[in-house]
Amino acid sequence: MKIIFMGTPDFAASALEKIVEAGHEITLVVTQPDKPKGRSGELQVSDVKACALKHGFPVFQPERIKLPENVAYLKKYEADIYVVAAFGQILSQEILDIPKFGCVNIHASLLPKYRGAAPIQQAIIDGEKTTGVTIMQMAAGMDTGDILLQREIPIGDNETGGGLFDKLSELGAELIVEALPKIERGELTPVPQDEELATKCGKLSKNMGKIDFNKSAVDIRNLVRGLNPWPSAYTRLEGKMLKIWTADAIDDKNVKEIAGNAEVMKNAEPGTVSFVTKEVIGVATGKGTLVLKEVQLEGKKRMLVKDFLLGNKVEIGTSFQMR
Repeated sequence: MKIIFMGTPDFAASALEKIVEAGHEITLVVTQPDKPKGRSGELQVSDVKACALKHGFPVFQPERIKLPENVAYLKKYEADIYVVAAFGQILSQEILDIPKFGCVNIHASLLPKYRGAAPIQQAIIDGEKTTGVTIMQMAAGMDTGDILLQREIPIGDNETGGGLFDKLSELGAELIVEALPKIERGELTPVPQDEELATKCGKLSKNMGKIDFNKSAVDIRNLVRGLNPWPSAYTRLEGKMLKIWTADAIDDKNVKEIAGNAEVMKNAEPGTVSFVTKEVIGVATGKGTLVLKEVQLEGKKRMLVKDFLLGNKVEIGTSFQMR
């Protein structure tokens, strides 16, 4: 098939590579404009643009894809179908109607669950046990189109946002390659989404990582996993940001097993250190105890708690600042 591919991050680049390997013809790659990065302000190309340049594909980087002149530009390129993956802009109905087979999207959730920008991380944050990828026939709404193909995978107990991202990126690439010939042959039956089951998720932001210790230890651990590696979950220790990279959640009845011979503060307020061993730090929450195992103090490297404690004194009763 002749394809115009639209995408921006590495999640989309994986799909573009697989589509090329499968022998389809990429007539144009559309991605977000280059953006300045870091203090130098040097422009950085997207992963999709890097992939396109490697293969010699023409690249189009509109600020606003829906402008009439940009729609006219798309029409100059032949395409049986548009494949979209984490592009970052909403397509107008005029664009959706251009190709013969319409536009299809690779979405990293089991729609109608988790429509929106960060379905991978949100599934972990919410404590979901499964997730997956949906190939969707695009409509004008946000991830509202008919479902063409879905594949489900389990979410591991220790799965992080980064790890799950990689798995779903690979799955999405495999699924779109499976879907394309079936779409061309008319073998896929579009299934409308059940609007009553629809849930939404917004973009990731640094503020999402602020830990509220009034929540349960399980919920906080899910936040830590979901926001690893970015933007990461954090609290404050003596005025400095403390990122939490790895943590466990335990019930009150299991505290002694983890604390061993260490002193344990009973009925500690949420956000208060309830015990400290040579290996871990226990922090009281609204329900249960959060056991810190890997942390990173502002200005320092990421390290295991046992190494962190060698250079930082943390005592029972220490309060992590939540404001």
